[in-house]
Amino acid sequence: MCCVGLAQIHLLCCFSDLMCAYFFFLNLVCAYLREIVFVIQSQSNSFHVSRAERQRADLLQQTQSLTQTPPPVLLLHSLTDNEGDWSILPVLPYLSLLFGKNSSWLVFLEEETNVKVTKLLQALRKFDRRKEWFLGKPLHDEESTIIHHYAFAENPSIFKYPDFSAAWALSIPLLDRLASKVRDEPLKSDFTIDLKHEVALYIWENGQGPRLTAVPELCTEPEHSPTAQHCATTLSSPAPLCGEPVKKEDIFVAVKTCKKFHTERVPVVKKTWEREAFLLEYYSDHTDPSIPTIDLGVPNTERGHCGKTFAILERYVSDAVPKTRWLLVVDDDTLISLPRLQMLLSCYDPSEPVCLGERYGYGLGQGGYSYITGGGGMVFSRAAVVRLLASDCKCYRDDAPDDMVLGMCLNALGLPVTHSSLFHQARPDDYSRDFLAHQVPISFHKHWNIDPVAVFNRWLKDESRSTSPRGLNKSTKEEL
Repeated sequence: MCCVGLAQIHLLCCFSDLMCAYFFFLNLVCAYLREIVFVIQSQSNSFHVSRAERQRADLLQQTQSLTQTPPPVLLLHSLTDNEGDWSILPVLPYLSLLFGKNSSWLVFLEEETNVKVTKLLQALRKFDRRKEWFLGKPLHDEESTIIHHYAFAENPSIFKYPDFSAAWALSIPLLDRLASKVRDEPLKSDFTIDLKHEVALYIWENGQGPRLTAVPELCTEPEHSPTAQHCATTLSSPAPLCGEPVKKEDIFVAVKTCKKFHTERVPVVKKTWEREAFLLEYYSDHTDPSIPTIDLGVPNTERGHCGKTFAILERYVSDAVPKTRWLLVVDDDTLISLPRLQMLLSCYDPSEPVCLGERYGYGLGQGGYSYITGGGGMVFSRAAVVRLLASDCKCYRDDAPDDMVLGMCLNALGLPVTHSSLFHQARPDDYSRDFLAHQVPISFHKHWNIDPVAVFNRWLKDESRSTSPRGLNKSTKEEL
């Protein structure tokens, strides 16, 4: 159904007041819909492109019944050649130039966000589009956290930032002002760590800009939940499964450790997730047959570990270990659910150069690069490792930050970094409770001020999974 003219509405009013009201509402929806721009926060990996394309098709199908002129539905990863567009702020001038004069709202969606277009339009109509608005579902910190640089340490809950999964929106007046600011002033932060928090801080501008306004219709309820009747947005399944989970035999697990943590951290790995691995090796600066560990000939460093990680990549493609499709590199204080990783990897094509985990950014406002932060776990397809090692990229020092060096390598090769919010560089306490509430997390990192075994049992343990000891370290596992 498309918009109707005033003469048609007048004629219909003669027959039914109810019908008249309906068509007036329809015309308002049509007019408002033409002033909205949807931006799907997509990624260039083939799995994510297909998800984003399906979401775009659904939005266009919904709007087709309302108007003959559908609203723009953009895929973020394909807007410009800037790899850092995923961090939102660098792309605002481009969006302002294209849509600043003939639109009212910019609505951002994640790939798993389902939208009921009519309800979304009704929610947006409550706000004066001529003013600056920053709309979303608010999250807040329970305590000051490292991932937010301990911002608002005296009262962390006072600052609200949007849950991107629920969708979030900028009015065009706010977009235009932010775009001018980005053009005129270089982005100050070197690192992009938690994008939703950093975008909110940038908009808030130390109290000079608008705070996030809560919109109850923006929800993270499951798609078919009875509690989602009022919601304009809902979520698809939090744990993607695109077929049979990847077999244990197809994942090689490399754990980075060192002698001083053999008795402190390695026992935690053995008590928690090691038994789910089929192929696993510990890499250290000291050979310890009781674990067992392998000395790769790289001296231990207090930070960085680039030399060790590149030695692991070389070993992975050598004849020293069984050939697998996937490599997982973790720290000895990483807590991870391998069964959930097996499910997630069913969505990815190992013949593509896949580099998967929690994405961070460095210098994205000045043409920097993205990288997978190491503590949450770095997942590489064999194709990606082969491409990396075939390039001239290497560590400039053994203690260089391995994850960042790998990010520079991938950027130089034009290979994408693929983000999943299910990997976590920090502890559960470092994330908003409401954010974790709609996740089935894959990993957390750090043992600081927590009982890591209890954290694993609460957040990552799947009771239904088999825990039979198998793999490279079979004899060790059978002793547990």
